Amino acid sequence: MSKVFFTKEITPEGLQKIYDALGVKLKGRIGIKVSTGEKGAKNYLKADLIGPFVKGLNGTIIECNTAYAGARNFADEHLKIAKEHGFTSFADVDIMDAEDEKKIPVKQGKHLEYDIIGKNFDNYDSYINLAHAKGHMMGGFGANLKNQSIGFASRNGKAYIHSCGHTEDPDDCWRDKHEQIDFIESMAEAATAVADYIADEGKQIVYITVMNAISTSCDCDANQDDPVMPDLGIVGSLDPVANDQAFIDLVWKYAEEHPEHEGVKALQERIDSRLGREILPYAESLGLGKCEYELIEI
Repeated sequence: MSKVFFTKEITPEGLQKIYDALGVKLKGRIGIKVSTGEKGAKNYLKADLIGPFVKGLNGTIIECNTAYAGARNFADEHLKIAKEHGFTSFADVDIMDAEDEKKIPVKQGKHLEYDIIGKNFDNYDSYINLAHAKGHMMGGFGANLKNQSIGFASRNGKAYIHSCGHTEDPDDCWRDKHEQIDFIESMAEAATAVADYIADEGKQIVYITVMNAISTSCDCDANQDDPVMPDLGIVGSLDPVANDQAFIDLVWKYAEEHPEHEGVKALQERIDSRLGREILPYAESLGLGKCEYELIEI
């Protein structure tokens, strides 16, 4: 059974406590994957929360360009947004597919033959998947699995995942409709490919999700809505499936305890209307992690 560490303390100190509880000393050059947030978004992870943690590890913020048309689909504009949102105030920011990309194997799956990540991914020795928990217009919810699949993918890789393996062209990937479950499973396959690649290279990755400013829409949404429920805390694990499952369980627990709360109902509806929770058992079937876990509050 996987261990998931949990704190209600959403502070730089709380973030550090979660990392320390994982018992892993990441080595070498550390890439910290966050969402830099689309121009107009407001709920992305803020510099005053994650800056001390990132600086303490001498980490680099790593990201890739978006497949949709916006302010982050090309590296020059993406870096401007990263600066506007405060990320360059505490770390270097590497848009990993700014110059090139690379294909990595998908060892098992029904939809993707490979995954496509930014070339600069290989410049790092260790990784932190530092996710912000929220709903998502297409995937239902976003946390570690979304951050590792869509997030780590290059611009063309994002198109490949969104099209369920049919095209790498960002201009074409939105034209055809695909079964929602195929997209959900494609994300799981891409996330597993990244984890397998890291393991095969003898590197390490840990998973942390900050559950604050939780909205029904993603940080990639220029018209992101306001938070719909109270902050929950921070979870961390060596298992991304368990960590995402813990976020989902905490949302559902809050809903059970506050049946009158309309905001959390809206979040649940967003998640289930997009089959969001289906990513968890499918990722488990691919060997990425376990849905069953022990929650350890610190």
